[in-house]
Amino acid sequence: MLEAARNPNINLLTYAKVTDLKGYVGNYEVEVTKTPRYVKPNCNGCGACVEVCPAWGANTFDWGMSPRKAIYIAFAQAVPAKAQIDMNRCIKCGNCENICELESINFNDEPEKVKLKVGTIIVATGWDEFKPETGYLGYGVAKNVITQGQLERALAPNGPTGGNLMRPSDGKHPHSILFIQCVGSRDKKHNAWCSAGVCCMISVKNAKLIRQHLPDSNVAVAYIDMRCGGKMYDEYYTQAREAGVMFLRGKVADVKENPKNEKAVVIIEDAASDEFIQQEFDLVVLSASMQAPTDADELNNILRLERSPDGFFKEYHSRLNPVDAKVPGIHFAGVSQGPKSIAETIMQAKGAASSASIIMQKGEYTIDLIRAIVDLDRCSVCGLCEKACPYNAITMNEKGANVDEIRCRGCGTCCSVCPSAVISLRYYRDGQYQAYIDALLEAEQVQPAK
Repeated sequence: MLEAARNPNINLLTYAKVTDLKGYVGNYEVEVTKTPRYVKPNCNGCGACVEVCPAWGANTFDWGMSPRKAIYIAFAQAVPAKAQIDMNRCIKCGNCENICELESINFNDEPEKVKLKVGTIIVATGWDEFKPETGYLGYGVAKNVITQGQLERALAPNGPTGGNLMRPSDGKHPHSILFIQCVGSRDKKHNAWCSAGVCCMISVKNAKLIRQHLPDSNVAVAYIDMRCGGKMYDEYYTQAREAGVMFLRGKVADVKENPKNEKAVVIIEDAASDEFIQQEFDLVVLSASMQAPTDADELNNILRLERSPDGFFKEYHSRLNPVDAKVPGIHFAGVSQGPKSIAETIMQAKGAASSASIIMQKGEYTIDLIRAIVDLDRCSVCGLCEKACPYNAITMNEKGANVDEIRCRGCGTCCSVCPSAVISLRYYRDGQYQAYIDALLEAEQVQPAK
């Protein structure tokens, strides 16, 4: 991120989102709305305003496990390292405005719209951790039940506890820890898909890390299937077993809190004995699934892309074009297209950058002329073609159907659903096919022998 910010050829727009898109490959017009920070760009990130701010709120970077001021710098390595104000927490006391020597505070800041003209687009929107509903496997009810995301921050040296793992209920080191796999995944009630083995490897990594930091602790992983598929992944899994991490194959039925000692009481359906096992743990970690970001719907409406049943953006072809969208000039990188590890994300990101650069380097984009054409004089404006088009290439207006020849791939789906037969493919009109058939069925005239 820092390298990108320092690169003179990269215009970094942080705290912003895409709000409109027009045009086509090579000529996209993008509208980006920058969210107000209420702090001017001349802020040098000294932190004086943070020290004098009396208002507090939850630190979202630490998954709500630590407090932060109403004016804050997102995290230590934030780019740019500038302050911003959470107006939902700010009490407008004016302390930050009075202490700032650069006069950077601006309470009248408003959203700013930026217009960009670009040739290609790479969608890299990331993912959200599945948030279990209150009570599901003790989440939100039992004090010592946390998610994998919260554990990551707890184990981080710059986390809320400085890397020291503690029970949320009393701040003591846990002696028994259980990881519960596939929370919210491989479950038709929540998310039917698997998170590509990412949750499994994160649990193996964190379980091994806890054993290193707390050698006297008992660490167990309750799993359905351990999917450690990747280079040296299985070897790493074996190392965790040899380090003392216990792996229990079975699905967790329920998690409750013991009111006497605030430990989590876990009931596991053991696959080996086919019996239910009940055991208490000081800390339970839920390995929640990866899912599409909450604002993916909004972005999808703007980009007019297709999404797969799991909510992630759908590629043109899962094997032949895994980084390209059906819309020419739009590519995918990372978890925007589906759950994947960091290594897989980097590989796909390089592929997306390569695909985008090929178009940009040529300076032109060639299309086939086999595209849908509409006879507007006979179009009834029923809209069936617009709904049927898998490429979102058709829009309706008062005159009839309008085909975007860049988006259109000449598949012919619109032709088959048009009740008035006013849409046809260039070079493949019905009259042409009828002439072909007539010619084939025409009786061959045999000349009499002389």
